[in-house]
Amino acid sequence: MKNLTRRLPIVVAATLLLFSPFAQAVTDNFADIEAQVALQHDAGVQRLQEWIRLPSIAAEDLGFPEGPEHMVTLLQDVGFQHAVVVETDGKPGVFATLDAGAPRTLGVYFMYDVKQFDTTEWSSPPLEAALVEKEGLGMVIMGRGAVNQKGPEMAFLEAIRAIREAGRQLPVNLVLVAEGEEEIGSPHLGQIVNRPDVQAALAGTIGVIMPSASQGRDGIVTVSLGAKGVIEVQLTASGERWGRGPGKDVHSSLKAMIDSPSWHLIHALSTLVSADGNTITIDNYPQPLPVSEAERAMIAEAAKRKNEEQFKEALSTQRWIDDLAFEQALVRLVSQPTVNIEGLVGGYTGPGGKTVLPHKAQAKLDLRLVPDMTAKGALAALEAHLDKHGYGDIEVVMSGGYDPTSTPAEAELIQAQIAVLQAAEIDPIIWPRSAGSYPGYIFTGPPLLLASGHFGLGHGSGAHGPDEYFLIESYNPEVEGWDGAVMSYVQYFYELGKP
Repeated sequence: MKNLTRRLPIVVAATLLLFSPFAQAVTDNFADIEAQVALQHDAGVQRLQEWIRLPSIAAEDLGFPEGPEHMVTLLQDVGFQHAVVVETDGKPGVFATLDAGAPRTLGVYFMYDVKQFDTTEWSSPPLEAALVEKEGLGMVIMGRGAVNQKGPEMAFLEAIRAIREAGRQLPVNLVLVAEGEEEIGSPHLGQIVNRPDVQAALAGTIGVIMPSASQGRDGIVTVSLGAKGVIEVQLTASGERWGRGPGKDVHSSLKAMIDSPSWHLIHALSTLVSADGNTITIDNYPQPLPVSEAERAMIAEAAKRKNEEQFKEALSTQRWIDDLAFEQALVRLVSQPTVNIEGLVGGYTGPGGKTVLPHKAQAKLDLRLVPDMTAKGALAALEAHLDKHGYGDIEVVMSGGYDPTSTPAEAELIQAQIAVLQAAEIDPIIWPRSAGSYPGYIFTGPPLLLASGHFGLGHGSGAHGPDEYFLIESYNPEVEGWDGAVMSYVQYFYELGKP
């Protein structure tokens, strides 16, 4: 596989000017746009760096209103005629439209927020957005939000810019919604999408796409047909609510006569899963749909093509659950709901010891959901289970979450992706659903019932962890750098714009 910016076949259409701009969509002549992408390379990378240096972190109330205001500026800068901040009961969203006079319209979902970070864990400061050489891979931008999702999103915007600067008309209209709370479970996305003007605009689209970096380090491209749902909850055990244990931290010697809220929480957590933590034991928990034969076939094909050892190395793990074979582990990844402890804290956690009996302990959980489960049903089952087993005093607060999402492979939005990849001599892996989550349900569910998915070439890694990066200059011809990522969106626009 060659670099995408050289891979795309060039067909010169002598009669091109006799047709509307949309006639260009049926040609493969992108030489002028490709030249413009190269011309704006440095400026585009700098725009991404500037964006990374302006973090919006909903959990820390950081970067507002600067985040949504900058999002509006970025959209206006590439030609969106209408781009406004949309207020919600939480962090603001953004609604924008670009009318290119095209017969078809593409919906787009952005997130402008990023995850929290601990600077001490990074080899390069997370808000410096430095260009760093990564051994065996190439030159990357390292910073919080580099791949999740500012890198792919900026590449998407740079594709629009390149088409315009090349003197062409965008072959599709765009309707874009952006939120600033994806990293806390999108609790107010509905207040943006369900606005009458936003919903009406989205209803006229062929589906909604979220830019992504879909290539692994080996160049393999995955097209996901959906994603798991999720709920994020915080469980708090306290002496005050329990009516047992202390109402404030007391000396640990008093454990001989006073109950511990920390142990109370730990025992409550142990009822949620089996002893190994791998099987959910919540009473009357919603059950997932069985894995279909079509899904098993997709997984089997992926298991043949993915390098298991490289996969383990990337995840810093040595074994799968129950020492399963790779294919069976992938089946679990796609099909199984999970109960995960994100964080567990109580009492003193500083240097040395501090002999206290804490009055409060907290656990942050995420529960991943698969079809046919719902966020509402999972939360209700969790609360009922705790109450039944004598832990009804434990406070359960859901900070965000949403249902799983699925789009059929036959959907035009997905078929256009496959067509673009195949034209670039890429044979993608078709994957039933991502094990991660994004709020695609708001588009695929009623009332919109649209197709939704991810698209974009390029590579990045480290989302939510230290040393997050997005590839700019690739050493591997199998993996796209910045220009190739931008060009992938160019070709996708033209594929979708075909009559």
